[in-house]
Amino acid sequence: MQIVRTIVWVVILAALLIFTAFNWNSVEVQIWTNMVLETKIPALVIVAFLLGLVPMWLIHRGTKWRLQRRIAGLESAARANAKAAAATPVVAEPVAPVRPDDGVETTTVTNSTSEPVAPVETRTVSDSDTAPVRPETDGTDRP
Repeated sequence: MQIVRTIVWVVILAALLIFTAFNWNSVEVQIWTNMVLETKIPALVIVAFLLGLVPMWLIHRGTKWRLQRRIAGLESAARANAKAAAATPVVAEPVAPVRPDDGVETTTVTNSTSEPVAPVETRTVSDSDTAPVRPETDGTDRP
């Protein structure tokens, strides 16, 4: 990215030098009714360029500084949270034993080499587990 920035500044400087070489003429700029400034055109162009560049550059630097401070604060908060999470021990909750008559069947899944991979639990659905079905409506809001 640094090379792109350097190339842009070199192109701007070259354009300014070419402009200066071909436009070295004096002009009169009337500031107020009794105040007249006589200057060369390149000086006027450079001042106008800087009047546009400097405020935008200051805004850019201020925004970049503010965002870097914000990112640093968020990173330090994330590090503190990570340290707190690492310091807190993980306690496993006890698992209730499965009764054979509660509708849970255990099957073993095998891979292509016929070795058991992991037990898989499946639950059978009974009539009491299903919700009642509402009758279809015709789209109107009447009861």
